[in-house]
Amino acid sequence: MAWNDKRPMSPHLQIYDLPMTAKLSVLHRGTGAVLMAGMALLAISLAVAAGGQAAWDSYQGLLFGWLGKLVLFGFTFALYYHFCNGLRHMWWDLGRGLELGDTAKSGTIVLGASAGLTVITWLIALA
Repeated sequence: MAWNDKRPMSPHLQIYDLPMTAKLSVLHRGTGAVLMAGMALLAISLAVAAGGQAAWDSYQGLLFGWLGKLVLFGFTFALYYHFCNGLRHMWWDLGRGLELGDTAKSGTIVLGASAGLTVITWLIALA
């Protein structure tokens, strides 16, 4: 079979702009993976805490340094985003909010709520 060089090429991710719902779907899957990594971090934290005060003091320096706080901030956002988007999916399961305009609006609400809850949580935690 000979290749026809005149036929159009299929668009790919560098050219094609995914709709907002598709981007949010990818973000939902990504935050699920981040939450799994966060659970591993929690298990490590518990194991270190069981290792005694000296081990915990050493680990605390790593966990509560700037890099550790950045990781925990990302984990907090992932937790809130995954939760809020899960509520959005439950709403869709009831057959509500499935119109194109409604899905974009609810996606914006989910992103805003996730960001807002993350900031509120960290303001309380750092107070």
